[in-house]
Amino acid sequence: MTDSRMQRGQKWLEELLLLTKTPASVKVEKHATLAEQEDDSEPDSYWLTIDETNLTPAQIQALIGVDGSALDAIQYLANTTVNLGQPPEEQAAYTVELAGYRVRRQAELLQMAQYAAEQVRLTGREFELKSLSAAERRQVHTFLKDFTDLETYSRGKEPDRRLVVRLI
Repeated sequence: MTDSRMQRGQKWLEELLLLTKTPASVKVEKHATLAEQEDDSEPDSYWLTIDETNLTPAQIQALIGVDGSALDAIQYLANTTVNLGQPPEEQAAYTVELAGYRVRRQAELLQMAQYAAEQVRLTGREFELKSLSAAERRQVHTFLKDFTDLETYSRGKEPDRRLVVRLI
């Protein structure tokens, strides 16, 4: 692994796990995001996967949290602290994965986005997606941005912020 961004992300997360007395290593993989494929100005994206081999079910649940809230918080901290003070070319986007949670949730979000698009096209009325984190709203915006007949935006204030899909 020669990429310093990969090393910084891995080191940061392994240190966090060590500080929380959670015996786990971290595997890092570079991922191409939809945005990266279209626009090279986006930072590189890395998945930091926590090895759950030595973790108990209780430790896994604690690291994921209710509806992924703890994993979202860890991911937010990783993205904020690892990129702090780094020049733009050294910044990266980090996704923290554990026990397949992110992969399963991405599939759920894609299904939700497709369902919302279908409903908007069928009824002609806007469709609200509720109970999504900021990161999940961004994912749904990204999933739907290629639908030229639809637009998405967020409405409301946290903790009741919603993603809206409507016809253009």
